[in-house]
Amino acid sequence: MSSAPAVFALADRFVTDVAASSPLTATRIGMAGHDHLWDDLSPEGHQQRLAMVESYRRALGALPADGDEWEALAREVLAAHLDEVIDWVEHGEHLRDLDSTASSFQHIRDVFDVMDLSGPEGWANAIRRLETMDQVLAGYRSSLDAGRSAGMAVARRQVLAVAHQARVHAGPQSFFAGLGDGFDLAGLDDASLRHRLEGASRHARTSLEEFADYLEQDYLPGAAAEDGVGRERYLRAAREHLGAEIDPDEAYAWGWEEIERLRRRLTVIAAEMEPDLTPDEVINLLRTDPARTVPAPDAFLEVMRERQQRAVEHLAGRHFDVPERIREVTVNLAPPGGPLGASYVPPSEDFQRPGGIWYSLGSAPRIPLYEEISIAYHEGFPGHHLQIGYQQALGDRLSRAHRMLVWYPGYGEGWALYAERLMEELGEFERPDYVIGMLVSHLMRACRVVIDIGCHLGLRVPAGAPLAAGETWDHDLAVAYLERLAFLDSDFAQSEATRYLGWPAQAIAYKLGERAILELREEAKAKTGAAFDLRSFHRRVLETGNVGLELLRRRIGTQPQDSFRVG
Repeated sequence: MSSAPAVFALADRFVTDVAASSPLTATRIGMAGHDHLWDDLSPEGHQQRLAMVESYRRALGALPADGDEWEALAREVLAAHLDEVIDWVEHGEHLRDLDSTASSFQHIRDVFDVMDLSGPEGWANAIRRLETMDQVLAGYRSSLDAGRSAGMAVARRQVLAVAHQARVHAGPQSFFAGLGDGFDLAGLDDASLRHRLEGASRHARTSLEEFADYLEQDYLPGAAAEDGVGRERYLRAAREHLGAEIDPDEAYAWGWEEIERLRRRLTVIAAEMEPDLTPDEVINLLRTDPARTVPAPDAFLEVMRERQQRAVEHLAGRHFDVPERIREVTVNLAPPGGPLGASYVPPSEDFQRPGGIWYSLGSAPRIPLYEEISIAYHEGFPGHHLQIGYQQALGDRLSRAHRMLVWYPGYGEGWALYAERLMEELGEFERPDYVIGMLVSHLMRACRVVIDIGCHLGLRVPAGAPLAAGETWDHDLAVAYLERLAFLDSDFAQSEATRYLGWPAQAIAYKLGERAILELREEAKAKTGAAFDLRSFHRRVLETGNVGLELLRRRIGTQPQDSFRVG
């Protein structure tokens, strides 16, 4: 493109204005200049951002509907994103933005993980945010109070979970209390800045302690007793996460079928591996056998780095087009204090901040590998790292707003789960241990489908189910299923069940997104027969960027096999 079409120019300006109005977003996507500031999370702040978004929606609607397929894609994606932001505020979701996993509270804490703390400027930005922690929390409280006054208080379980997190972050072992060690490790010779950091950290922790008091003393008495959000709100959330309408009853029934399919397969693989042991005993062996574990953390990180490098070497150019700028995946140890597990941090727009996996390993002396190989493929290559990095490299085809701001879990998490399954198909699980790990991973995601829909819609467990047939779903039953069928330990199962109840319809996106991609692949195979090319299919899926599943289906159904290549 010799000059930017009008829709691309509009999308560029929108990203710039979003970064100015939401410094948290700016830091997350790697846009400099806002890292010392906070969002205004008050009702007034949300209304100001809404007015900005509505102005862009009007401007987009006034643009001519001509241009090539990439301009059409940019218009449709931007329109959907703007409409979803407007819908979110108009339905008052900003006034009940409190949950155990993905609310503004977690964003306030997590933003420090992606700040550049390699030099004095970055530390000065972090200190300024710590010094003004009370201000961002005050705005946040005013929105929560407005929601409470409007009868939109969230469930007690979510309030208690966030209050607990706030007290942990305020405590002596929190991430904030350990920032001084990070400053010292950075090797900065600035006693004044170091002293200022100590005061800022105390202030932030005091602010978090006061926020916990507010939740427990002021907000909790009016919190909702019921965990589920009901059918209307659930379907709206499903549309937001999937970019598609769903039939929750059909999805619920399919989830049970998928659980049974995966359990049968797991039983077969476990018996082939250890004929004298039950599947539960095989899982316990994989978790405890010293030969199947590695010491944490250095040895584990090295294994994961080798795994990422191996995957790229085996698959780039054969089954995937891999832009040169994303052929390396960084593997990192997350700061202490966060939830255990792995997460992916995307590259910045200019690729100066590379994409990478961050592991929070806890204090266990050794780490079982059986699940970690599948997780590495999910978070890194060819999962999130390839999917997100690929769209970042399409800067001349996808609009800036599309690349930087748009995220549908149905597509993003669906692709990452598809990547796990694909790696078995391609022979990248060289031990049955790792196949079992992948099956356990998929079993948890299948359990999410029935638990999430069942809890929020008040459904019953069907006859013939492996546990509690005929009972109505609730938090405790969800925990029991996660422990018994998905092999989670008690604490993790409790945390997962609370997550689903506070973040309606996000948990179903993994499996339903994977199902959509697999269906599209089978349709492409049926249409092209012997001419089907897996690499071309992957290119077609990835070059759409992150889109809703309805739009993905329309595009995959109309594009030729040999479409645009990225290199």
